[in-house]
Amino acid sequence: MGARLRVVLDQLAQVVDADQASAALDLAAGLVATAPSGCAVEAIVPAGAEVAIGGLADVRTLALPRRELAASWQLGIAPGIGGGLIHSATLMAPLVRHDRVHDNDQTTVTLWDLRAWEAADTLPKAAVAWQRGMLRRAAKHADAVVVPSHAVAARLAELAKLGERIRVIPGAAPTGFVVPLDAAARRSALALPDRYVVLTGSASSLEHGFRAAVAAGTDAVVLDAREGAEPRLAEVAAAAGLPESRAHIRGALSADDRAAVFAAAAAFVATSAETAWPWRAVEAMTLGVPVVAVESGVHRDVIADGGAIVAVDELADATSDAVGAAARRWSVLGADRARAFSWMSSAERVWGLHADL
Repeated sequence: MGARLRVVLDQLAQVVDADQASAALDLAAGLVATAPSGCAVEAIVPAGAEVAIGGLADVRTLALPRRELAASWQLGIAPGIGGGLIHSATLMAPLVRHDRVHDNDQTTVTLWDLRAWEAADTLPKAAVAWQRGMLRRAAKHADAVVVPSHAVAARLAELAKLGERIRVIPGAAPTGFVVPLDAAARRSALALPDRYVVLTGSASSLEHGFRAAVAAGTDAVVLDAREGAEPRLAEVAAAAGLPESRAHIRGALSADDRAAVFAAAAAFVATSAETAWPWRAVEAMTLGVPVVAVESGVHRDVIADGGAIVAVDELADATSDAVGAAARRWSVLGADRARAFSWMSSAERVWGLHADL
């Protein structure tokens, strides 16, 4: 009998982070599709969850809903889980003492960003405490901690004693991330202008993005703004010279809405140097949107030569170039770079990780 990889899918009924929830589903489907001969994939899910992934060998539904399960696992209480090979696309996993050598039990988790350590003020206090607590448990009990880039790996090594247990497996754009047929209608519903650049970042870093939009002569559309942040970001835009009428602040959008937004964007500008997988930059490159990003280790790892990576004080000039003379070049290079990332490839590397362990 071959190996059975048990995947934790914790956000099926209660989504805490939409990007990570989507990534977990895409990875699980990839694991099913790339399973070695004789191997199979099972799912571990909280109470109340419904799984719509074809090809799973089994689904283990636990007695607790996600919130209670998260609290239980943070305390190291994980009855009835069983052993075997367990992989989580987040930090949510039954991190308890197990015997990898004699029982062939393995538990691996994934850490997509280090905001709980480097930008704790951007997250709820409870989320920060939970993530920090789960990383401490991972340092004790995880057989590997997966991160999406070498820059994240280097920084994580400074935060936790994990040694060689840190492994790099990148993410990808959502499976089937394409421009929807009703893209124009979606943009109209979002009240977007005809010409704009898309920005992401924090309140402090977005100031540079707004200045870049002014220099490029476009409006700015901010994605993933925190709830309630609109007035503050409008003030930041105005201070940077971009009138409130030209600063379009939007929160979390669906994948189809994001694709529709990117479809008409003159460029995408990543203003933050945070140690995190750049979800939107990968999506922009996937759709051939010219990418400009502030200098960071993660951006060097992920965007590489698929976009313009510049110092903060060069962001405005680079954006003007990206929406003008260099638009075609960065569009082609970005789309080419995006092909380096796929959930099938990531799934194959997860299988390889468990085989190595």
